[in-house]
Amino acid sequence: MLDLVTSNAVGTNLAPIPFEADAPFLKITGELPRELNGTLYRNGPNPQFDAPGAHWFVGDGMLHAFHLENGRASYRNRWVRTPKWQAEHDAGRALFGGFGRKLPDAPETTITDGGVANTNIIFHAGRLLALEEGHLPTEIEPGTLKRTGYCDYKGAISGPFTAHPKIDPITGEMVFFGYNAAGPLTPALSFGSVNSSGVVTRFERFEAPYASMVHDFIVTENHLLFPVLPITGSMERAMRGKPPYAWEPGKGAYVGVMKRNGSANDLVWFRAENCYVFHVMNAWEDGNCIVADVMQYEEPPLFTHPDGSPTDEKKSSARLCRWSFDLAGNTDSFTQTYLNDLTGEFPRIDDRRAGLRNSHGWHASTDPDVPLAGALSGIVHVDGAGKRLGKYLLPAGDTISEPVFVERGPDAAEGDGWLLAAVWRARENRSDLAVFNAQDVEAGPTALVHLGHRVPDGFHGNWVGAK
Repeated sequence: MLDLVTSNAVGTNLAPIPFEADAPFLKITGELPRELNGTLYRNGPNPQFDAPGAHWFVGDGMLHAFHLENGRASYRNRWVRTPKWQAEHDAGRALFGGFGRKLPDAPETTITDGGVANTNIIFHAGRLLALEEGHLPTEIEPGTLKRTGYCDYKGAISGPFTAHPKIDPITGEMVFFGYNAAGPLTPALSFGSVNSSGVVTRFERFEAPYASMVHDFIVTENHLLFPVLPITGSMERAMRGKPPYAWEPGKGAYVGVMKRNGSANDLVWFRAENCYVFHVMNAWEDGNCIVADVMQYEEPPLFTHPDGSPTDEKKSSARLCRWSFDLAGNTDSFTQTYLNDLTGEFPRIDDRRAGLRNSHGWHASTDPDVPLAGALSGIVHVDGAGKRLGKYLLPAGDTISEPVFVERGPDAAEGDGWLLAAVWRARENRSDLAVFNAQDVEAGPTALVHLGHRVPDGFHGNWVGAK
């Protein structure tokens, strides 16, 4: 396998890049599998202008597209030209601060839409959609990466739309939700579904116990689960210049469970030990139980307490944790069991097992021996019980993005395929696209696609096959 460049530099890759680029012929080390024909789309924050008080989470979305075809590779990046991006581009400066709020010195005529479309990008029912949880999906033209507008499915949905919808691998249905559904920092949640033809088949709302940042949710064959965990939203705090979202464990932790074909009136709330979860690996049903594997924090990173004091850094690393709900039991609590001691984020599976029991999972991992705490510097492969099957660490200082699984073919066994991930080379300050054999991550990448610039750390992406 390929040896990666050794690096002793320790830094970060959060700063934006100030340009858009096209690279039609990229240098490749190793050999790209000929079965990889399609495009890896990746999304993440890349603010056009610095804005006072703006959280990293709210930078303008930039799409990075790696197109692989017959052993060759090309690259294109583009800002998502949201109304906010266009207004600031025309003004030549920032007009919005944290979480879509207009800056005090913004002209009165400035639009109120602070959407950034910066978190995920998915393909469903013929549409390529850039997502962030505060706004409707933004439709993107494949190939050019041009924004064509918001997608509300002919007026069938409204309000915020999650960055983490789930696509049923059997029916092709996309299930979604949205928090702040009754307005900014409100406890209302919406949910619905879009069938495989792109038609909205349901759209409902309900009240959660309190206003929470609900980044991800859980879908199984017959159930929907909504985690309401105590990163709380408060309009009162926001109006006083305090953190709009903050860690407030006194509010308690809840998970709402309902039938997929039921209604919000059927929702049952379970109680949890205080924790936070940004991302779900997968979930499935086992008789009268629902099992969900999540990346759980004791306390969340990147957010403070309501008074601005930091959370406990020692408790702010995520580990794979199994939640088990006994739907037939006479209890409103559920069990939370850590499956291993490996820390990391961005869990992924073979999406053909979404909502069904899986035997393979992967996530980006942290290296406790690296001075930069929390940096994602490797990939972990686990089995269906969370047992480590393999781990690969990058050279010191380098970091890695979410690993995206691509199956070898439509009839391949679960987990038979590749992982694609962007890697930042700290010493050279540029990025590679790394291709791993998903069953043998410890061997390192089988191919590297070399960029001449860096891809800033971002959030999520997906593979769209050429067909």
